Amino acid sequence: MPILIGDRIILREYRKEDLPYMRRWVNDPEITQFLSNNIFLYPHTMSTTESFLNSMIDGSSGMKGFIIAHKDSEEYIGQIDLIKIDWINRIGTIGIVIGNPDKLGKGYGTEAIKLIQEFAFNKLNLHKLDLEVRENNERAIRCYIKCGFVIEGRIRQNCFIDGKYTDTLFMGILKSEWEEKQKGLE
Repeated sequence: MPILIGDRIILREYRKEDLPYMRRWVNDPEITQFLSNNIFLYPHTMSTTESFLNSMIDGSSGMKGFIIAHKDSEEYIGQIDLIKIDWINRIGTIGIVIGNPDKLGKGYGTEAIKLIQEFAFNKLNLHKLDLEVRENNERAIRCYIKCGFVIEGRIRQNCFIDGKYTDTLFMGILKSEWEEKQKGLE
């Protein structure tokens, strides 16, 4: 698997030594509140986290993913995965988590998304990237818009979080839109 190199981060392979970092966030409500509620509704056991990590290491998960790590130390910051790739229609679905509350809002997610966009569009020749986000995850929505994603749709009140229903937004970016955005950066 390639290592994708950014200004402050790299996207690298999953490693056994990532387990303690993953364990710190999988049961942290500040981090998991915006993630898939059915996966993080109950506490994650060590075994659950280890199984996921092992499936990413041995390639049996079906997802293709990267650890977001500091460029110099390669220390874990979070994860960004292509959780699903539709090879017929050339669409990849992104999932991302910054696993440390101290690292939120510092631009690591934006940099990771830009690296995965370059990889997906120029190496995998995907036509589109998409994702789902809860409407109350304002920080993530701002990040996605900054990276060129647009809101394509909404499912109303389909997610029950903290005693109330919230909408799920579907966002996407086409390769042609990404290419236009890159021209503006030159």
